[in-house]
Amino acid sequence: MDALHEMAVAAGLTLSRAEAHARFRGGRMADIANWIGAQVEDKPEDFEAEFTRQYRATIAQRFRENLREIPGAFDLLSRLEIPFGVATNGPREKVLLTLELTGLLPLVGDRIFSAYDEGSFKPDPGLFLAAARGLGHEPQHCAVVEDSIPGLVAGVAAGMHVFSLHGRDGVPDEIAAKVVFIGSLSHLNEYL
Repeated sequence: MDALHEMAVAAGLTLSRAEAHARFRGGRMADIANWIGAQVEDKPEDFEAEFTRQYRATIAQRFRENLREIPGAFDLLSRLEIPFGVATNGPREKVLLTLELTGLLPLVGDRIFSAYDEGSFKPDPGLFLAAARGLGHEPQHCAVVEDSIPGLVAGVAAGMHVFSLHGRDGVPDEIAAKVVFIGSLSHLNEYL
């Protein structure tokens, strides 16, 4: 999110860090690039594609330098005795890199569901429904752990049990009433 904020400001937008996080978190990159491009005057024809390419290169470098697992992720995934996977709006290459750098890839294996592969992006529930099918379970028997509002909306729409690492701020009331807010992954123990 910080990289998106910095790049948007460098492109000429007046946007605070908090506004950028609220606007872009959990969003589809094509939509983000298009929105930023619509705000920029006198831009090259390939602005959105070049913005996306630069963003992907920037975050890959930042990941290599600074990425760490969410506290408790390794412990949680190494203890789980139920099927699990990763369902992300990001491209497969990005999630493979992040899982590798954090040491989580051996635990997740090939149970990666990318919106780019599935053709369904959060907040649409299709990505989570594809993950449920891929893991061999009905949606109502699945749990989702999310950190973005589009992900929370998708999980609720998919009919799954939704746990939120995202704070209550900004979450629509009708969604907030259907999710369990947790402060950390260690809080999942009492639910799972």
